[in-house]
Amino acid sequence: MGELRSLAEPFVVSGPGGVAVRTRLKQLTPGDEKVLRMVGGHLGALASKDLKARCRDGLAHSGGTWAVRKRELTPLSSSRWAGSITKATHDQWALARRGQSAHIQNLEAGIRTIEDRLSLPVGQKGTKKAPGGYRSQREWHAKSRRLRVLQDKLAAARADRDAGIVHVVRGGKRLARTRHHLDAAGLTEGAWRRGWEAERWFCQADGESGKRYGNETIRISPDGEVSIKLPAPLTHLANAPLGRYVLACRVAFAHRGAEWADRVAANRAVAYRILPHSRLRSSGGTPIDAGRDRWYLTASWQFPPTPALSIEAALAHGVIGVDMNADHLAAWRLDVHGNPTGAPRRFFYDLTGSAPHRDAQVRHALTRLLYWARACGVQAIAVEDLDFAAEKNREKHGRKRRFRQLISGMPTGKLRARLTSMAHQSGIAVVAVDPAYTSRWGAQHWQKPLTTTTRKTTRHDAAAVAIGRRAQGHPIRRRTAPPPAHRSDEQGHRTVQAGPGVPGREGTRPRIPGPRTRSVPPGRGANAGNQNAQHRSGRSAEHETWQQDSLPLSP
Repeated sequence: MGELRSLAEPFVVSGPGGVAVRTRLKQLTPGDEKVLRMVGGHLGALASKDLKARCRDGLAHSGGTWAVRKRELTPLSSSRWAGSITKATHDQWALARRGQSAHIQNLEAGIRTIEDRLSLPVGQKGTKKAPGGYRSQREWHAKSRRLRVLQDKLAAARADRDAGIVHVVRGGKRLARTRHHLDAAGLTEGAWRRGWEAERWFCQADGESGKRYGNETIRISPDGEVSIKLPAPLTHLANAPLGRYVLACRVAFAHRGAEWADRVAANRAVAYRILPHSRLRSSGGTPIDAGRDRWYLTASWQFPPTPALSIEAALAHGVIGVDMNADHLAAWRLDVHGNPTGAPRRFFYDLTGSAPHRDAQVRHALTRLLYWARACGVQAIAVEDLDFAAEKNREKHGRKRRFRQLISGMPTGKLRARLTSMAHQSGIAVVAVDPAYTSRWGAQHWQKPLTTTTRKTTRHDAAAVAIGRRAQGHPIRRRTAPPPAHRSDEQGHRTVQAGPGVPGREGTRPRIPGPRTRSVPPGRGANAGNQNAQHRSGRSAEHETWQQDSLPLSP
């Protein structure tokens, strides 16, 4: 076996720093919907202009240019609306920059892979750790041409990054491209237009502590009354004093409603966002029934992060190791000594269909996992610190298209974020471990021993055991089995688990020289190092019969 890479230490994942809840705006009047569309369309146009100005500034942006843009937006909306628009613009520009850096890293990884494979002879076999040469001269030639294409794209992306240029489409690039393929998407031009305009609307307001109900722009009273501060050009539509418009409906939050009510009553900051139903997308990127008149209100707020629980305290009652797969979570409970207890559990989900359906499937699977953890009395769940950003490279896996689609469809980041949030509310800590070799060593050392006549242990179940043991600081690899009887001291203690601080605990037990009998302890005797060193017959002296030589008789 080659040299193993160094493993990162397990750590307790920090809890969420904020929360967002959503509810539906029911029983809106036609006038309410008209006002919401006008407000969203007007502010959306201002947001588009501000984003264009921010992209034009590029790396020359400063606090002064930010203030200039905000002053230009204030007469057309309000001071608080202008602040929300400019803040959202900066967040979108920063997100585009992070996406640009990730795109450059992906291009660099693809170029390195192609260059390595082009340098190998055609038809050379690869290994488990590195791909070999290309299969034919034709494929080698095609990849050499693709290498030039990737190099050109990389040069252009680096030039844009150095110049501070980003490419952003308000409303989404995927939905913009759908305009040219309406038949394939099953949409009419009017339906697409409604969805496109809804995606470009802007109706969100940041909270402000100390103000009435925590928000001056979109205000919700404790009894659920919703009022909106209209932009300056739309104040003639107001139905309440001070240029405000009060909706006819009342809202209530089923999830975290009490927490929201406490913040509103104490005038603590709460941010709100109003969006139509057509902004909820399906997996294909097209709006879900863009003609339906449904509106939703999202409330979000931040809270000070709580200090993370120490890993020793989190693991005091054992741990549940969880291995995430494409269609289920494989989990196994481990006691404080790292021994699997009970039977493995599997929590299935279906990641096909629309985005809300996938999100619900993941949420239901995590809910069942947390219920089981509370029933077992465990206060920690161990998961792998996965990041498939580097694994999605087209060039790394070559012809393994199904495998690339598999890892691309696994919502690793979303699952970990949702698990962290839900576990924090349940009082359960999430421990992240290094994912190196967990599946391989789990299958090698734990799958067969944990398989019985009534239970079939899968590779994923064994990986869950490996993940849990790594979180506890125990080695994953088990010690070698003892030799057959009468070739050592019977089936001895080689399978006994060694402590984490014992050097060489992953290897076999060292050979102790000397006799292995009850009468003479190991390492004792004059010839303990080599019993046959001074004996020509090849037999140890201690096993021979001793007798005194007879004295010579005198004549």
